[in-house]
Amino acid sequence: MQYHSFEFNFLQENTYILWDDTLQAVVIDPGMYFPQEEKTFENFIKEHNLTVKYLLNTHLHFDHVFGNPFVCEHYGVQPWANGGDKMWLSGSKTMFSKLGIRFPAMQPEIGHYLKDGELVTFGNTTLKCIFVPGHSAGCMAFYCEQENLLFSGDILFRGSVGRTDFEDSNCQLQTEGIHDKLFTLPENTVVCPGHGPNTTIGSELDNNRLV
Repeated sequence: MQYHSFEFNFLQENTYILWDDTLQAVVIDPGMYFPQEEKTFENFIKEHNLTVKYLLNTHLHFDHVFGNPFVCEHYGVQPWANGGDKMWLSGSKTMFSKLGIRFPAMQPEIGHYLKDGELVTFGNTTLKCIFVPGHSAGCMAFYCEQENLLFSGDILFRGSVGRTDFEDSNCQLQTEGIHDKLFTLPENTVVCPGHGPNTTIGSELDNNRLV
């Protein structure tokens, strides 16, 4: 499997495209906000001759779903996410307005609600869904055991963890989930977070003082 990351929108959110030799692809957390970002994303899909099979959201905070309408419209998929985050989808417009941010196209409804331990297969590749609430009520990470890759969204960063000051946040649940579900993965697992640079499970075990 191969993957490519983009840093999109004014919050420098990491958007990921994953694919393998079948050229079937998965998009994780499309954060395209500006037209040029949409064009960059579209060009990458065309240049690599990829077929988008799934759109996965680690959670539904606005910076991670800016690009959902574009991906759904252009590639005929619906977003998959955990149902715990439905409040964020329905409240997006109000939140945008409060922050003075231009509200983009209406967010599409969730096409499938992901569960802890569920497997998502595209081409010859399988991702395991890992439910780690805390940053939001529906936070998911996606783990590819074949490639030792973890797409952690805003749960775990290099030297940090997701903020837990939102209405549906829970610091204790997030800490427990990181210890019980992420820190039990192989230490050489590469962590691809929702913001910032990659890290590894081993590095965070040794150096992350927030968990």
